[in-house]
Amino acid sequence: MTMDQDRLHQLTMQALDAAFNRNAEAAASALTEIGETGGDSSIYGACCAFAEVGRAALAKFYGDATPDPARGEMWAMQQLGDSADPHDLFAVRFIVAYANQDQDLSMALFNASIEAGGNAHVDSVCALLGTAVQLANSATAQ
Repeated sequence: MTMDQDRLHQLTMQALDAAFNRNAEAAASALTEIGETGGDSSIYGACCAFAEVGRAALAKFYGDATPDPARGEMWAMQQLGDSADPHDLFAVRFIVAYANQDQDLSMALFNASIEAGGNAHVDSVCALLGTAVQLANSATAQ
């Protein structure tokens, strides 16, 4: 499966816009089209776009204290505890891996969500979109 990059960009932006406007149905529709038409590679691209929104929000929160992976500085995630929802945990880990420019870990997390079976992958991608939007909303409310 392949998807035209312009269409992937359009659908990714539609998913983000829908999530910002709390329209779960429209976000799900855009994500479904990405998945059904573009497959895993297109969903991964959308996940990276969502993670970039999260990374930008974190950078706004931390300002001058934002870690710079190019200088060997890294984002770190505090322990979320055993009770953390696995999909929310995926979302935070993916954003942190992406922010640290760790493509291997980002891809490993993505693949693990697929291999988990059931609705785990879909739920994880949705959690990533929601977490990125929550971070962005919090950053802009600052």
